[in-house]
Amino acid sequence: MKIKICGLRKLEDVLLCERLGADALGFIFYKSSKRFIEPKDVTSITNRLSPFTAKIGVFVDHSVDEINIISSRAKLNVAQIHSINDNENLSNLSLPYYKTYRVNNSLDFNKIPANEYFLLDSFIENEPGGTGIKFNWELIPKPLLNKVIIAGGITENDLSVLIKINPYGIDLSSSLEDENGHKSELKIKSFFTKLNLLRS
Repeated sequence: MKIKICGLRKLEDVLLCERLGADALGFIFYKSSKRFIEPKDVTSITNRLSPFTAKIGVFVDHSVDEINIISSRAKLNVAQIHSINDNENLSNLSLPYYKTYRVNNSLDFNKIPANEYFLLDSFIENEPGGTGIKFNWELIPKPLLNKVIIAGGITENDLSVLIKINPYGIDLSSSLEDENGHKSELKIKSFFTKLNLLRS
């Protein structure tokens, strides 16, 4: 089970997550998000990271050209696509990507390509993600588990269940933040300590 920590904005938080074992680090380029970060600031961070750590850009309503430009400037190697103009062709992206689907009663899992990685998050009206709210993980068809990244309100207390479900990956953000919305060193360390104990 891969671990992605998202909504990062400070170098010290990023380096801590990488050192403790995060497989992927996420940077949000959606300007309406409280976790938004400028591409130039991400560049100074990604320059410090291992080539074996995935640097993921989170994009909402960006054009393919915008995603390509930002990803190049910020030295990203994966794009997480929340929504995009219907006229845009994702095959024109210059880097690998995966799509995000928000889980509600109308989501048809049969329409998710079985050979593609994808992220599932809770559906909240007018919120593209990052709400900190869980959805029912039992809804995920078992044949898709080896391709799914689960997001939405995951905390260290969910780890034992998630390890049993064994999705491809999990995505955390809000549960690792303090009351001011900044990443908490204490919470990050606590999460990875529990993860390592459960894996041992």
